This record gives sequence, structure tokens and C-alpha cells, in this order.
Amino acid sequence: MEGLKLRFPEHHHPEMPLGAGVHAIGRIGDTVGLVSDLDAPSIRLFVDRRGVWMTVADGARGIHVNGRPVQRMAMLRLGDAIYLDGVEMLLVSSRAVEALPDALRHVPGEFRGDCRVVVRGVGGRHHGRSFTLEAPRLVGRSDEADIRIEDAAFAERHARIEMIGNQVVLRDLGSGEGSIVNGNPVRDALLSPGDQIVFDVHHRFVIEAPASSTSLLTRVVENDDASETLPPQRGRGRRLPWLLLAAVLLASVIAALLLLGGD
Repeated sequence: MEGLKLRFPEHHHPEMPLGAGVHAIGRIGDTVGLVSDLDAPSIRLFVDRRGVWMTVADGARGIHVNGRPVQRMAMLRLGDAIYLDGVEMLLVSSRAVEALPDALRHVPGEFRGDCRVVVRGVGGRHHGRSFTLEAPRLVGRSDEADIRIEDAAFAERHARIEMIGNQVVLRDLGSGEGSIVNGNPVRDALLSPGDQIVFDVHHRFVIEAPASSTSLLTRVVENDDASETLPPQRGRGRRLPWLLLAAVLLASVIAALLLLGGD
């Protein structure tokens, strides 16, 4: 499965690898780290090939994800910021964000929009809103921006999210600070469904697309253990004929009862 780790941006703490399994995390001195269940962990991270879940221990306080308090449970994405007792931890991938190939750096006018692919707001002013990529989406402070960030320090034309062929592209437009993708600073990048983009710290967006359109940059999980492949769904092909036969028999019984009742 894809290598995950916790990064501590504001503390001199080594990155914490997160393999498959359960990771108990709690206070260790003036920072946080892996602890045993006997040490009363504040949170637990459950990692498997489906994703990452966080549970909060009974009585634990001050747990936030992306600035929002969490009292019991939360599903985590790459790029999420977890706050535990004032310590920030970023959930990141051990694989670098895919850079934009030279062939895609200068291709004006070759947009191929897809209204099924959306940029969905998951934090900040645009939380809950979705922007389809049937056309390029300008991110910035200007009035013409599709995704407008009203901050005096934010560039009027910060970046553009667009589709080139079947690829989703984040293209920097000369901003001062760039953007954050899955917890990593970038300028230009190729994006995939599930990638989280952060502008100006607080404004978070996720790329979403239906399965049928994820031919756009479908990522193969590196070093995936063959033993983790999903088990075959046995009997699905034979289940439908049995259901049809049962329905026919039931209809025959009902018809016979109606005929007998009529006599």
C-alpha cells in the first residue's frame, strides 16, 4: 500500500511512518508520538488499503482536523492537518507530488473539460461548494476568479486548475507562495481524484471524479502486497438466475391461490 507518514511542521520531530494497522498517539513530554495503550493515547489512527480513520479517546480534548474539533471519529485525507494538544501533524505520502511534465507546461487552448470532474471545497469559505472542470477554473483574489480567495495578501491570479486531455493540471500563475498538494508545497502539478489542494492555509479543496472518468491519471499503488488484493466476489454471476427462479415460483403459487379462491 502507499507509504504514509505524519510530518511535524513546527516541531523538531522526525517524520512518523504509518504502516497498515493501528497507531496509538499521545503526549510524550512536550511533544506527541507513538505510545502504548497503557499510556492512555489521545487518538488512534487506523490504516488499511481503504484509507485512514482517526478515533478520539474518551475524555480527550483539544483534537482538531483542519481547524475543526473532532470528538469521536474522522476520516482523514492526504494533506489533512491534525492538531493534538497544540502540536500540528500533517498526513502526507512518502511519494512526492507528481510534477508537471514539460509537454503540459505550455499548451494553451487545448482544454478538454469534463463536468463530472469537480473541485470540491472541504474547508474555508468555499466549504461545501463544487466547481466543475468543464472549463478552466481561476483561483485568486480578482473579481474574475472562479474560486475567489478574499485576502489582501493573496494574488489576484494565483493559479489555474484545468483539464489538458485527460489530465487534471494545477498551474501556478506567478504567485508568491505557491500552493499545497497533499501536504507538500508545489507550483505546478498533475492532480488525481482524492488529491487535496490548500490555498492560503485555510482554503481546502479535493479533486473528485466518478470511477468511469478516473482514466485520468489512475495511480497504481506502488509496492502493493498481492495478499492485500480484494477477495473474489463468489457466486455473484449465479445469484441472479436463482432469484429469477424464486420469483417465478412465487408468482405461480400466488396465481394458484387466486384460482382456488375464485372456485
